[in-house]
Amino acid sequence: MNISVPRRATAAAALAALALAGLTGTSASASPAAAAAVTPPDIPLANVKQHLADLQSIATANGGNRAHGRTGYKASIDFVKAKLDAAGYTTALQQFTYNGATGYNLIADWPGGDPNQVIMSGSHLDSVTAGPGINDNGSGSAAILETALAVSRAQLQPTKHLRFAWWGAEELGLVGSKYYVNNLPSTERSKISGYLNFDMIGSPNPGYFVYDDDPTIEQTFKDYFTGLGIPTEIETEGDGRSDHAPFKNVGIPVGGLFSGADYIKTAAQAQKWGGTSGQAFDRCYHSSCDTSANINDTALDRNADAIAYAIWNLSSGTTTPPTGTVFENTADVAIPDSPGAAVTSSVTVSGITGNAPSTLKVGVDIVHTYIGDLVVDLIAPDGSVYSLSNRAGGSADNINQTYTVNASSEVANGVWKLRVQDKASADTGYISGFKLTFP
Repeated sequence: MNISVPRRATAAAALAALALAGLTGTSASASPAAAAAVTPPDIPLANVKQHLADLQSIATANGGNRAHGRTGYKASIDFVKAKLDAAGYTTALQQFTYNGATGYNLIADWPGGDPNQVIMSGSHLDSVTAGPGINDNGSGSAAILETALAVSRAQLQPTKHLRFAWWGAEELGLVGSKYYVNNLPSTERSKISGYLNFDMIGSPNPGYFVYDDDPTIEQTFKDYFTGLGIPTEIETEGDGRSDHAPFKNVGIPVGGLFSGADYIKTAAQAQKWGGTSGQAFDRCYHSSCDTSANINDTALDRNADAIAYAIWNLSSGTTTPPTGTVFENTADVAIPDSPGAAVTSSVTVSGITGNAPSTLKVGVDIVHTYIGDLVVDLIAPDGSVYSLSNRAGGSADNINQTYTVNASSEVANGVWKLRVQDKASADTGYISGFKLTFP
């Protein structure tokens, strides 16, 4: 991960929202398409670890690093390219010059799929000069390499076109990815339905962070981790500091995963994820000790499988638009432990004539380790309260359910709220999503 780039490119947020239509097939204000059953493969951890061992060996044989302009970087690119060429990918090396040295991006396209709808995944392959860069960013590079090889083994025939990229000189200011985006004609940019970025996903004291830039991509990753019962947080440490930024800045929808760098893990984060509070997520960040020993296998395994889940689902074309008009909020809202106050997630309904229906569908996605603690209500624009769940479900984890509410006495347009309060101590969680579907 690069550390010299501004933390947030706020102007791009509006552009990303406008570009959402290209990813979901709906307007930017509508809900993401509801995913049909798509079964990705389990990505073998042993294979990802072998790629990391190979990258470590390359660094060891080339002065201890894989940095831009050094022999270790070119050897890394050649290593990845050979694997993809053998697996049936069409590969291309894109050459650029920075600081007087030659750099390379590797672009790999899987044959088939709609060339006007491209799902692209990328990771930077360079390290800093101080060390071999096995977590930063061998971890992301190895995981997408193995996912690309899994596509080949499955002979996947996605509806959308799949493209993978390994970037050069990220550590010097996102140089390779900027070069790619800046030299991509606008007609080709418009064909990229989404760019997924993976920079540091095996941190030794890991967190589980999901980019919140695009609602469809974000929800895809959150759905995967919800299925594992693993809470996630919005990624903020690396916002604007990795290779998704050039894509986001030109309006391409972006998303990704991150396990943490030199920020300190809090006690609350250690409670829900394990690990050690008061220590950095990666104490070897940008250091010589970022070796093959600097990897948490569990985090690497989970994140690699999440990558495959996202690529299979986002490229499958088997999604169908939800029936009716959907208003959705996918921003995480923390639910404080008892005796904390109630919290709300809101959606603003507009453009609906008359009253709400007698069969209003209320989609609730709550990650919580004891749902019997929770009181969950729908609040209409006029303040009327509709009970959805009152401390039901006992010790089960998570509420992922659609409720039907007779809201025919309510004017449809206005601000609707999902209100959640924890009524017993010891367990915590958050609202992951809230949506209303009008027939």
